[in-house]
Amino acid sequence: MGRANKLGFWILTALVVGNMVGSGIFMLPRSLAEAASPAGTVLAWAVTGFGVLMLALVFGNLALRKPELNGGPQIYAKELFASRPALSLLSGFMSSWGYWIGNIAGFVAVVTTFASYLSTFVPAMNDGGVLLTLGSFELTIGHALNFAVCSLLLWATHFLALRGIEGAGRINLIATATKVIGFAVFIGIALFAFRASNIGPFAGPHLNEAGRAAALPSQVNGAAVVTLWAFIGVESATVFAARAKRKADVSRATVAGLAISLVLYVGISILTMGLLPQADLVNSQNPLVDAMTAVLGSYGGYLLAGLGLVSLIGSTIGWVLLSAEVPYEAARQRVFLQPFRRENGRGMPKLSLWISNGLGQLLIFSTVSGSISQAFDFIIVVATLAYLVPYLIASVYQLKLTLTGESYARLRERRMDGAVAALATVYSVWVIYAGTSDWKTFLFGVLLLASGIVFYPLLRRQLRASETEAAGDRKVS
Repeated sequence: MGRANKLGFWILTALVVGNMVGSGIFMLPRSLAEAASPAGTVLAWAVTGFGVLMLALVFGNLALRKPELNGGPQIYAKELFASRPALSLLSGFMSSWGYWIGNIAGFVAVVTTFASYLSTFVPAMNDGGVLLTLGSFELTIGHALNFAVCSLLLWATHFLALRGIEGAGRINLIATATKVIGFAVFIGIALFAFRASNIGPFAGPHLNEAGRAAALPSQVNGAAVVTLWAFIGVESATVFAARAKRKADVSRATVAGLAISLVLYVGISILTMGLLPQADLVNSQNPLVDAMTAVLGSYGGYLLAGLGLVSLIGSTIGWVLLSAEVPYEAARQRVFLQPFRRENGRGMPKLSLWISNGLGQLLIFSTVSGSISQAFDFIIVVATLAYLVPYLIASVYQLKLTLTGESYARLRERRMDGAVAALATVYSVWVIYAGTSDWKTFLFGVLLLASGIVFYPLLRRQLRASETEAAGDRKVS
């Protein structure tokens, strides 16, 4: 590949934590307050935490037992149907496509959250003055500034990534360490300032969008997709496995990153409920800033917003790298469009970066109408549903290995890993079911996934052309 494997345990762990603890930790307290009561939120975290732990164990296990399969969970779709070449190629391509689309939506959610927190220092980003009117559409000063900021962050990260993965990974490591320390301090302050009266009845009635009281199981279903968004990125180390110094570091970084992220997410999302009244939390564009302002005054809000900006810059770097790496590795595994294999002189997937970020730029147009929080809610549901298909396939593939005994020498290990894979499979199916509660957004996510089929014939032609060329070279030699 013309590059050295340079990613060690700490940088891999930082990629996992940096990608997981990104936009979600800043906006989820508000999203969860909309979706469920405190009891529903706690139950959703418990179920999601357990389910994602099963997924993390699946990814870590596959990294050790199938070290030749690099690039992320979508690669396992090809191997799942290895005995049927046509189905193997189709499933590998469609899974890669869905995972790639999810990644692009993921980093757009991060950059839109960055704009939201920057507005703490630049109030003009909330200015409702109208710049332009086209029919029923109105472009406000605030929306225009948000669009400009999001675009600038995206392309600055793009050109940083083109300079090489090691430098970008180190910057992400520094930003991740800063955010972990900062959020630990936030949790400490919130423990002392927590007011149970702000939460209200722990298991009280919760009204859905139609104004009807939602039962507790329905609330947990509604919060399931939202809480899973917090853990999207748990497979990041697996995606970069080909660039790791040691394969064992991939498994260790996955579990370590999940443990750190779980503590931060659960602590912050639950404690924030006790810092702001429920009505204020639901209507907040910057829930953590508003919470810290309520406790420490305006300076506390500024400090938290500053921490958020540093954190989100690091997350943007991680997500942009991930989004480019996914189709690049899939193309190298011959399950994605072959031009995505192109590298620059520093070993970076240049075409993949350009196309991924170009598509991300299109999604950023969601910031020119409506609020940042509305754009965030829409994007995370679409992205989470796009991720679930590769997650489900990875779990089924691990289950297949345990049933056939491939790569296993001990029966006890097969049984333990089989139980983990079965639980991860059940969890993935459940969240896909929960996602159907919002049919409009769910169908849009399905449409994005299905759109990849348009490009599948092109992949087949590219592979046939490469095989024909290779056969000609063999005849000449």
